Amino acid sequence: MKKITVLIIAYFLLSTPNLAICDDWTGNLNVFLGAKVLDEDEWEPVEEQEEFGIKVDFKQQGWPVSIVIDYLSSSGEETALMFDPLLGTVEFDIEGETSELNLGVRKIWDTFPHTRPFIGGGISCISAEYTGTALGITVSDSDNALGIWFGGGVYWTLADHFNIGLEAAFSTAEVTLFDVDADAGGGHLGVLAGFHW
Repeated sequence: MKKITVLIIAYFLLSTPNLAICDDWTGNLNVFLGAKVLDEDEWEPVEEQEEFGIKVDFKQQGWPVSIVIDYLSSSGEETALMFDPLLGTVEFDIEGETSELNLGVRKIWDTFPHTRPFIGGGISCISAEYTGTALGITVSDSDNALGIWFGGGVYWTLADHFNIGLEAAFSTAEVTLFDVDADAGGGHLGVLAGFHW
C-alpha cells in the first residue's frame, strides 16, 4: 500500500504545476506536522505518536467542494518493563506505526481575504503495524483496513500563495493485530504549511 500511496502523491505533485497554469483551477499542497492519538487501551504504551503528512486538495472554479488526497504517517516508540517468573524483569522495546491514505472532499470558505476555514471527510485506507523486541527476539504483526475520516481547520494564505494553518481530524478503521481487534485511526492535530494556487 505504501508504494501505491507514494505513486499517487507523486502523480499529483507532478501535475500540480499544470493545474496552476490553468486559471480555472485552484488548490492547496501542504505539509502536515503534528501528533496522532490512538486508543490507549489498544495501543499503550505507543498510543501517542508523532505524525507527518502531505495534503493535497484541488477543484475547478465553480465546484462547491475540493477533491482531497491526503497521506499521513505516524510512529511511536517506548520501552516497557515486564516481570517474568523465570527471567525476572524483562525490557521490551515497543514500536507502533500507522499510515493513512485519505480520499474525499473538502469545503473551503474563501469569504475572508486571507483566512479560509475548511471542513472535510471521506474514505480512509489505514495500515498499522505493532512490533515488540525483547531478549534479541522481535515479533511483529500488521494489517490494513478501510474506514472513514473527517476534520476541519483553517488556512491563512499569505502573499496569495503561501499557506500556514491548523487542522484537527479524526479517523477510524478496525484492524487485527496479534488476533486482537484494534482501531488504527485516532485523533490528529497539527500545523500546516504549503502552497496555494
